[in-house]
Amino acid sequence: MRCLLAAVFAAALLSLPAPAQTDTSSAVILTEFVADTMPTPQCHASSVVDLDGVPAVAWFGGSYEGCADVGIWFSRREVDGWSAPVRIADGKMPGDTAFACWNPVLHVAGDGSLVVFYKVGPNPREWWGMMKGSRDGGRSWSPPERLPEGFVGPVRNHPLRTAGGGLLCPSSTELTGWQVWMEHMDAGGKEWSRVGPLNDTASIGAIQPALVRMGDTILAVGRTKQGRLFRTVSCDEGESWSPMALCEFLCSNSGVDAIRLHDGRLLLVYNHARNALNSWSVGRDTITVALSADGVHWEAGCLLEVEKGAEFSYPSVMQSADGLVHVTYTWKRGKIRHIVLDPARVRGRPFRGVEWE
Repeated sequence: MRCLLAAVFAAALLSLPAPAQTDTSSAVILTEFVADTMPTPQCHASSVVDLDGVPAVAWFGGSYEGCADVGIWFSRREVDGWSAPVRIADGKMPGDTAFACWNPVLHVAGDGSLVVFYKVGPNPREWWGMMKGSRDGGRSWSPPERLPEGFVGPVRNHPLRTAGGGLLCPSSTELTGWQVWMEHMDAGGKEWSRVGPLNDTASIGAIQPALVRMGDTILAVGRTKQGRLFRTVSCDEGESWSPMALCEFLCSNSGVDAIRLHDGRLLLVYNHARNALNSWSVGRDTITVALSADGVHWEAGCLLEVEKGAEFSYPSVMQSADGLVHVTYTWKRGKIRHIVLDPARVRGRPFRGVEWE
C-alpha cells in the first residue's frame, strides 16, 4: 500500500507547474508548508527522510528556541497532504523540571524502522543526546532513551551507515569553542565511540557537519565562523579525517545539508552570503543550491528563497527513490517549508562575483 501511495504522490508532483510565488527556477515543481497553521508559535531545525516513498519531517517547536516547552514534532506527507503535526518528544525530567528539545535528526534504519535523534538541555553547550524509535512509520514511538554520557548523536544532519553496519554520526560541541566530532554507534546500537576534534578552533571554528558518501570516501561539510563552509574527507569509514579546509565560496554562519544525487553530483543546500562578514542575523535571507562533481569545486545551482530581512534557515535534504529531491527548512521561524526539485533541471554554472544579491 505504501508503494502505491508513493507512486501516486510522485505522479501528482510531476504534473504540477513550477510555483510562481518565488522566483526560483524551473527545477522547483512543488512549494508548500508542512502545516499552514503550526501548533506552536515558533519552529526550527527540520529533518526530512524518505519513508517508503513518503516524505517524513521532524522539527523542534514551542514558545521560542530554548524555552522549556519546546518539543519535537513530526508529520508525514500523504497523497492528500501532510498529516497533522504530532508532538513525539519533550524535555520533561522527573519532578517538575523541564528543558528544551533541540535539533531532531530522522534516520531510517536498515529494517525500515524510523529513529529520531534529538537533544535536550538548557542550551547547545550543555545539552545531551536522546533517541526514540518507531516501527509503524512514526505513528507511535518507543520511550525516550538517553545516549551515553558525553555523546549527542548526529547534531544536525543525517548519519551514514558504515560498512560494518553501524552508524557514523556527524556531531559537534560548543562548550570550549566550536569543535567537530564524529561519533560511531555500533550495529547493535549499544556501543558508542568518537573521533576528534577534527578542527583547531584557533584557525577554524566549525560545527554541524553534513556527511556525503563518495565511493570509498566520506565527505564532511559544514558551518564555520569564517564565512565559508569547511570540508574534510575520510577514507576509512570515519576513523580518521584529512586536515579541515575552507571551501571557496561564501556561506553564512548557519546550518547546511548535502547529498549525493543518483547521477553522481553533489547537491548542497545552504544560505549564500553576500560577503564574508555576514553574521547569522543578516545572512539567512537567501536559501540556495550549489552543485559539485568532486566536493572541492562548487558551482551555483538555483535560488529557492530570497526576502531581505527574513529568515530561511537550517535546510534538510534527501532524494527519494523516484529521483526527486525534497528540501525542508525553517520559514521565518513560524513554519516549515517543503520544496520538491527535479534535479535533472538543476544545472551548475560558475559563481560570478556575488550571486543572488
